Amino acid sequence: MHELPPFHLAFPVTSLAHARAFYGELLGCPEGRSSADWVDFDFHGHQIVAHLAPQEARAVAAHDVDGDAVPVRHFGLVLSMADWQALAERLRAAGTRFVIEPHVRFAGQPGEQATMFLLDPCGNALEFKAFADRAQLFAR
Repeated sequence: MHELPPFHLAFPVTSLAHARAFYGELLGCPEGRSSADWVDFDFHGHQIVAHLAPQEARAVAAHDVDGDAVPVRHFGLVLSMADWQALAERLRAAGTRFVIEPHVRFAGQPGEQATMFLLDPCGNALEFKAFADRAQLFAR
């Protein structure tokens, strides 16, 4: 696998204080630059930017994926299995309400993965996943 360049994602939030508490404190993403209207975070080497835009917050549509109602608009990370398990435990201990509880999807099939979905306090959906065999990331 080749070295991946960091991605950049800008997304709307209803509150920068809520974004800082969720991304900075709960997820442990170091804060970068900011202004009165936005703040950026180091999302495991990727730059995500929370822009204050309450009018853009809206309900997220869902599609059925292996029996789960997966939020269509979402972002997240593919973690190692150990990091995924540690994050799931940390989120549970913090009382996180999951959209989709941590579990294994596509069991015994190509692309088998551990996955969990949650919403940030502003309604943005995130997915964190892991593969026992990372070569399965794009398996068909």
